[in-house]
Amino acid sequence: MKKRILIAVCAILVIAVLLGLLQALLIPKYRDNPEGALIGEYYDEAGDHDVIFVGDCEVYESFIPAVLWREYGISSYVRGSAQQLAWQSYYLLEETFQYEQPRAVVFNVLALKYGTPQSEAFNRMTLDGMKWSISKVSSILASMTEEESFLDYIFPVLRFHSRITSLTADDFRYAFSSPAVSQCGYLMQTGVRPMTEELASLEGPRLSDYTLPQTAMEYLEKMRTLCEENGAELILIKSPTNSWGYWWYDQWEEQITAYAAEKRLAYYNFIPLCEEIGIDWSEDTYDEGVHLNVYGAEKLSRYFGSLLREKHGVLDRSGEKAMSDRWDQRMAAYEEQKKTMEEGNGT
Repeated sequence: MKKRILIAVCAILVIAVLLGLLQALLIPKYRDNPEGALIGEYYDEAGDHDVIFVGDCEVYESFIPAVLWREYGISSYVRGSAQQLAWQSYYLLEETFQYEQPRAVVFNVLALKYGTPQSEAFNRMTLDGMKWSISKVSSILASMTEEESFLDYIFPVLRFHSRITSLTADDFRYAFSSPAVSQCGYLMQTGVRPMTEELASLEGPRLSDYTLPQTAMEYLEKMRTLCEENGAELILIKSPTNSWGYWWYDQWEEQITAYAAEKRLAYYNFIPLCEEIGIDWSEDTYDEGVHLNVYGAEKLSRYFGSLLREKHGVLDRSGEKAMSDRWDQRMAAYEEQKKTMEEGNGT
């Protein structure tokens, strides 16, 4: 009897190991689509950040922790992901407070235009990278489209089994570990593709209703309460990436301004401040004005860093040896990646 039990246990273990290996091979590695790798990179860097950014591409392509450190001695990390929805930001923040206690949390308000789950592809780029926790479970349940199954998130092999016939060398090379694609959550772009006058003159399509969805606003309020409970200041921003790609309507601006005033939160809309920041849309964008490249992001980071220091009391920690040593390594990695990418672009 004992022998049979032992054989059964061994068989289960072997099957579990084989399924684990198969799953490691089948899940997407996001080497060609690095946005999907951003969330998972946080865990190796978690701890002792005074500023945490949450939000969509308007944070992970606009704010550079290396610049905030170099200019102001501010320790920060960007927990951004593609089309990160308001409830996903909330649960990521809830999880983050289990790892560290930032002084300030910065949330980009563009995501508030969405009140319902959008797509599995974008969900995966946020949810798959999270470690298993109550926060991840809650985020999955809040984010799933009607076509998705919770079981597919527990066992990704069920969702990605069809990739078995199209595995690449990267799937084997990065099955268990993968080099970081970001610099503390910032995804670097060094290309230059100017915004044209024609694109700059476009106006956003009219909407039938400009009211920001109730669900999104409820999660914003939950985020505010969560920050308050954890002794962190919630700062709202709108990145200066407003163009033909991402419209920001005056009606939305009015609602966010009113909410921030009611809750006594700082809110910075950087769109009308582009000239003051020094952003030049002929040089500081890599995709015709939809997003900033590294040169524009460096300008915005310097500008915002000054606000964090002067108006929000975020400390200069460059005098702390352990912290400084840690950031020396990060700074070197940032500069090396920038140099390599510029050489690759021929700049």
